[in-house]
Amino acid sequence: MKDEYDFSKMKSRKNPYASKLKKSVTIRLGEDVIGYFKEMAEETGVPYQSLINLYLRDCAAHHKKIDIAWHAKP
Repeated sequence: MKDEYDFSKMKSRKNPYASKLKKSVTIRLGEDVIGYFKEMAEETGVPYQSLINLYLRDCAAHHKKIDIAWHAKP
């Protein structure tokens, strides 16, 4: 293996995995929700943001829908 390499003549190309990279977003989550995932993170050794991402990915993959019913006050 060489001590030094000359990269000056290399051609650049787009990252083939760029479409699979994560995108940074800001969302508001309840403290109880964050606490739940942080506790799970301590138990599993997986970062809590990764756990949230895995859960949301599973919801998207299985087309899970939330059942929300808004009831008008009498």
